[in-house]
Amino acid sequence: MNASELRDIIEWMIGGARSAPTPPQMMAECCERLVRAGLPLWRIGVFVRTLHPEIYGRHFFWKPGAEVETGTVDHNILDSPEFAVSPLSTVFRQGVEVRARLDDPASARFPIVVDLQAEGVTDYIAVPLVYTDGFVNASSWTTRQPGGFTEEQLDAIRSITVPLARYIEIITLRRTASLLLDTYVGNRAGERIMGGQIRRGHADTMDAAIWLSDLRGFTALSDRLPAETVVEILNLYFDCQVTAIRDHGGEVLKFMGDGLLAVFPVDEYLGDEVQVCSRVLEAARASRAGVEALQFANGDAVERFRFGLALHLGRVLYGNIGGGNRLDFTCIGPAVNLAARLEKIAGRLGRTVVASERFAGISDGGWSDLGEFPIAGFAKAERVYGLYDEAPVAAAS
Repeated sequence: MNASELRDIIEWMIGGARSAPTPPQMMAECCERLVRAGLPLWRIGVFVRTLHPEIYGRHFFWKPGAEVETGTVDHNILDSPEFAVSPLSTVFRQGVEVRARLDDPASARFPIVVDLQAEGVTDYIAVPLVYTDGFVNASSWTTRQPGGFTEEQLDAIRSITVPLARYIEIITLRRTASLLLDTYVGNRAGERIMGGQIRRGHADTMDAAIWLSDLRGFTALSDRLPAETVVEILNLYFDCQVTAIRDHGGEVLKFMGDGLLAVFPVDEYLGDEVQVCSRVLEAARASRAGVEALQFANGDAVERFRFGLALHLGRVLYGNIGGGNRLDFTCIGPAVNLAARLEKIAGRLGRTVVASERFAGISDGGWSDLGEFPIAGFAKAERVYGLYDEAPVAAAS
């Protein structure tokens, strides 16, 4: 083992591994340099837990001469029998090293040993990667060297895991911040906040299609069902919209009880007004179909649902609004207010999807003129349009 080269690798990692701009590139360069320094590595794994509602963790695997393999696992892995008997489970729970020499009969307690033997592996060690706050991730190191790792080589592995943990912690914190912002405020808003748009009053104007919806009969539903059941229904109901909105280039800005506010920016990425409105209408039809198909078993009864959706196109103010150090990244403006008023009109008319005259005039969706209506707070009445393929139903309170 070349001690000088090992120190260089450690200093390179402490300095941020700047020659490797992505985690897979860093892992590849680190492992290749360790091999050149005399560490006989075969298959290396890094396992990083995440703060994400759907993803438990990410993994990175390196082998000589191959691209770094990356992937994710969901939270169900915690209940899997395979994870329960994995060395990594012990590392995560206890924060200790776990070694499995393949010539040691005691190592047979780990099923992974069978797979490693098929690859010619002679030694395996799982080493904790400990963050500054004590949070534990894990790494695994294998060799095909006859007799397994020497004590000097094991010390080298342990010495590299300390700067490796610091590097992963920094990258993970940045990624976690980005994921949390994406989860709670949306992708575009999150990018702006991460980019420094964090002061109250920081806002931009943009042209966007506005989506404002709510669940029909929500008040009565909340009154007759337990709160936990209502939350479960709301999550299923929002699933019918959020996927369609994001798949068509929109961004969900806010959940307001049973209400949802989303925007589809008119820009070089989504397209011009015609293209954006076409995408919005596709998302609206997909959401309508999803809500119509949604059923929820409630004892002997089956709950069915309807929702109302107003679509408008206009200019909005998009940015930080709030009081003191408690801010919200959202959009406001007359266009948003008009969409909110249109959604109420949709409820009175028993319609699922309605649109303003401007949206309907741009979107080739097969619209019928539902009439002109006075709009509270607006000087002019607004002509409202509904889809041809919808028939009005009795309005729900």
